[in-house]
Amino acid sequence: MGITTYTAARILKGQLENQTGEETVMTMDTFPNVGLAKTYSVDFQIPDSAATATAYLCGVKTNLNVIGVNAAARNGVCKTQKGNEVTSILKWAKDAGKSVGIVTTTRVQHATPATSYAHSASRKWYSDADMPDAAKRDGCSDIAAQMLTNTDIDVIIGGGRKYMTPRGTKDPEYPRDFFSRGKRKDGRHLIDEWRSMKAGKVAHYVWNKTDFNAVDPETTDYLMALFEPGDMHFEAERDPNMDPSIVETTEKAIRILQKNPKGFFLLVEGGRIDQAHHAGRASMALHETVTFDSAIAKGLQLTREHETLTVVMADHSHPVTINGYPFRGQSILGKSPLWASDVLPYTTLMYGNGPGHKTSNGTRPDIRHVNTKNKDYVQLAAVPTKSTTHSGEDVAVLARGPMAHLFQGVNEQNYIAHAMAYAACVGADLRHCRGHTEAPAVQSTVSNGAGPVGGSAALLSALLAVAVVMGGPQ
Repeated sequence: MGITTYTAARILKGQLENQTGEETVMTMDTFPNVGLAKTYSVDFQIPDSAATATAYLCGVKTNLNVIGVNAAARNGVCKTQKGNEVTSILKWAKDAGKSVGIVTTTRVQHATPATSYAHSASRKWYSDADMPDAAKRDGCSDIAAQMLTNTDIDVIIGGGRKYMTPRGTKDPEYPRDFFSRGKRKDGRHLIDEWRSMKAGKVAHYVWNKTDFNAVDPETTDYLMALFEPGDMHFEAERDPNMDPSIVETTEKAIRILQKNPKGFFLLVEGGRIDQAHHAGRASMALHETVTFDSAIAKGLQLTREHETLTVVMADHSHPVTINGYPFRGQSILGKSPLWASDVLPYTTLMYGNGPGHKTSNGTRPDIRHVNTKNKDYVQLAAVPTKSTTHSGEDVAVLARGPMAHLFQGVNEQNYIAHAMAYAACVGADLRHCRGHTEAPAVQSTVSNGAGPVGGSAALLSALLAVAVVMGGPQ
């Protein structure tokens, strides 16, 4: 959810409401404190979602493709992860007595949500079936298993059922789809294990909209909701009878977590923004961002600004541009009225690289009669790559609520975690909190605090690709 995505989504939101769009005010636009975060990782100029999530959730910059470990760990090498684990603000908040939760539109084992609870030398070790034998012999655990053991998470919402069940287990929603079946080789049924671990508590596991709607947040202690075998559907393709929107899941999470008088930390990720960009589908990415903005609005509606710090940000950007000279009010998904020097039209939104690179005998495709507003349209790209890469420019950080002024200026991305912890009085250094009997809450959309002055609940919002998509090099 880089600046280009942010701006283009603002225009689309207005145009979906039959306005010209450029003057539209998104919920994100109302955040009074704005800064920039530098997103590079320790080893790469342009990062992935694993390295960036470790920065803004754990406060430590690290290498590409590793989560919850410092830069001494090497991608895919289990032995290097031992002793180099770093914990996240979700754990800091839980240790301080707050309730904690994660909400994502990807699988809950994906890079962004996983970094809040797991330590892994590879972001791709979703289940034990994804791990090399050497990593298992060296004592490393897969991400799904760590979700149950590392931190007591009150609310877990997203996709990812197939990483939780034994190999061959039929999916309840797609029983005939072989690729949706359980993947675990160790025979563990993590959903059943989770249920057993919550004995004596009101804990609900749900996988469909009907059961999700039946969950009463006032009486629920724990909720695990896994709506798809893998990532959830894009908003434009979601079946509203089967899967709730990110707006609905955000509301349910907050209503469950905010019962804790000590407050809460919630990470909300619009992770499929990133995945749409990787596919070169700008329309889909912008619609995901508009929906993400609606989830932010719901979060603000359910919390009080004087006691809840809300932070919204992207984990990284994508090489998408708004170019040409479109007229005021022209569809952001349309074509420039001025054609290129090859006497062919081009779209307002284009990618620096991606699957949309197409030429025939050195000539670009003629898109005069192509509907570029279609959700499946793949934008033209300058360089052919199977998947659009990320880009390396700074991303916006937006904040409102107690201590929101901490999120101004240009900062390293790993500063974000420490600023949220300072505001919420959680973590290792609490010297500034002495004399205060109650610390504010933190809410993070992407990603999810309040200050050392009053407050009882918190929602931090860092939108990864949120834009976050939880995705880095695929």
